[in-house]
Amino acid sequence: MIMNNIALVTLDINAFFILLWFIIILVAAFIEATTMDLTSIWFSIGAVVSFILGLLGFEVWVQVLVFILISIVLLLSVRPLAKKYFRTNIISTNADRLVGKIAVCTKEIPPGTRGEVKIDGNYWSAISSGNETIDVDEKVEILAIEGNKLIVVKV
Repeated sequence: MIMNNIALVTLDINAFFILLWFIIILVAAFIEATTMDLTSIWFSIGAVVSFILGLLGFEVWVQVLVFILISIVLLLSVRPLAKKYFRTNIISTNADRLVGKIAVCTKEIPPGTRGEVKIDGNYWSAISSGNETIDVDEKVEILAIEGNKLIVVKV
């Protein structure tokens, strides 16, 4: 009678974990579909493998170990590659090529106020990175680009 109860409990634990893997598959897939962060999909894949192992009758500890290993390995190895491959929201403008170049001030740039600089035949709105006024015809170095304005410093 005790052996029957142990077999019943073992069967219930296996059935519980098969259900648990199925729930993890659904929840992780739903989270991934709503966030598109390429994080929870790897847990979903790990749960699929563990779900299959559960259906094949593998021990619960094997299922858990496989789930943890597959999820972590995929998260740490495949996620960075996938994020790089699927990166589509970056628009290349070649404006970053201006950083480090020298421009000429065409409209005075008081501290905290926009002025204007000319570089490569184009006029750009610019602000000073320091607390000094940049006068017309002074040379400036472009430190960064924020939106549609250049951050400059007097050379």
